[in-house]
Amino acid sequence: MKFYLLALILILANCAGISANQQPPANAVPGDFVIGVEDVLAVSVWREPEVSVKEIMVRPDGKISLPLVSDIQASGLTPRQLQDRITEKLKEYVSSPNVTVVVLKISSQSVSIVGQVTRPGVYFLGSPMTVLELLAKAGGFREEANTKKISIVREENGKTSRFLFNYKDVSKGQNFQQNISLKNGDVVIVP
Repeated sequence: MKFYLLALILILANCAGISANQQPPANAVPGDFVIGVEDVLAVSVWREPEVSVKEIMVRPDGKISLPLVSDIQASGLTPRQLQDRITEKLKEYVSSPNVTVVVLKISSQSVSIVGQVTRPGVYFLGSPMTVLELLAKAGGFREEANTKKISIVREENGKTSRFLFNYKDVSKGQNFQQNISLKNGDVVIVP
């Protein structure tokens, strides 16, 4: 039964035109998303193509470089906040700049899955993701997996929390509250 549910999820994802490692469309980024190091952005300034940048990665120092405004802090800001900062800086050079910032690729937020899955590793959180969705992206379980004792380890505010996930229960339509939304840095362990 467990393999049928994972197969169904993968088939539905493929029917929707989404592969396991593909990033979501930019409009799928929530409004409160905070830009981080290695995220890829597009900065567009209406009627100013020489100032616009089609693709720029946030550097390890958290900044991006743009024509006219030089280095500007991007990490730690929402796309809207960055848009406002760029607009303010451009006002010195451009009359009434109309700036748009779009997140093209999220690489700053990830979760890990280890243990008895087909493809263990690090997966980017391009959009909200549940434990079940991560298991599907990781290709499902290996034969020796103990699907009743999956753990999610989360570090928040210096404290470590552990959540349990019983795949057998969830696949039978029970205890759906175990299928939590994952957060940046979570580690899913499949024994």
